[in-house]
Amino acid sequence: MARWSVALGMTLLCFVNAAAEAPDGKRIGELTGLPVDVSDGVAKVTKPRSDINAVVDGRPLKPFQGTTSWAAFQQSGKSTIVMGDVVLLENEVNPALSAALDNGLEVTALHNHFLYDEPRIFFMHVGGAGDEAKLARAVRAVFDAAAGAPKANGFPGPAVPAGDTIDAAPLERIFGAHAQTKDGMAKFVFGRTTKMHGTTVGAPMGVNTWATFAGGNAVAIVDGDFAMLEPELQGVLRALRSSDINIVAIHTHMAHEEPRIVFLHFWGKGSAEALARGIQAARRTQKAAE
Repeated sequence: MARWSVALGMTLLCFVNAAAEAPDGKRIGELTGLPVDVSDGVAKVTKPRSDINAVVDGRPLKPFQGTTSWAAFQQSGKSTIVMGDVVLLENEVNPALSAALDNGLEVTALHNHFLYDEPRIFFMHVGGAGDEAKLARAVRAVFDAAAGAPKANGFPGPAVPAGDTIDAAPLERIFGAHAQTKDGMAKFVFGRTTKMHGTTVGAPMGVNTWATFAGGNAVAIVDGDFAMLEPELQGVLRALRSSDINIVAIHTHMAHEEPRIVFLHFWGKGSAEALARGIQAARRTQKAAE
């Protein structure tokens, strides 16, 4: 029994020591091209966004006040995990988000941290697990995509007509559902359910995916919201970005619901039918994740 206890203690000690080992900070710094700090078993790279020259509530905002991008690497058994927060301007969001997905990272949140900020600043949270070098290269790809994003004052795509003349019929065929129509626009709502305070809540309480089409059928805009279980998020993101539909926010709307629901807001421009097919493809990934 004593020998067994000693052996177990040695095993636990080895496990703790292995878990406390820091990733290769030098290598991570070289692969990301960023300065790295290693402490408490974590290698962290940072990129202050001193190029933004942000003003919040009429006062200049310094990177030390919360506009520094970062990614932290930590060992988890034989793998490495990474978590990060990437500071982005509006035109940088979707190029950086696509780069994260294309390089094997998960995007877990996209939101703002300020009000009355000029220019508007967004924060994209990422994570991942696996090979240390692959994760470091993925982080580098995200920062490079943001740096290379074309300047813009709006979403890419053709000009959308000022008037609304959406024909709902072809969209109804794509979704297999009836549309709500108003003043030349068409809206589709797909309910989900969860529980809050012991009560089942659904679409009338805001637990729903919806998409509203405006403009014309040839050139339209669509905006909306996906309601997703946590395992569904990454598939929906990939499907929407594959259809050139822009992601504008990822966050929660509730607290203490079971199961947890994540919400994703989107905006797309193009043919109404192509946009509908992109949204429907994203909905299919939810069924596959069930």
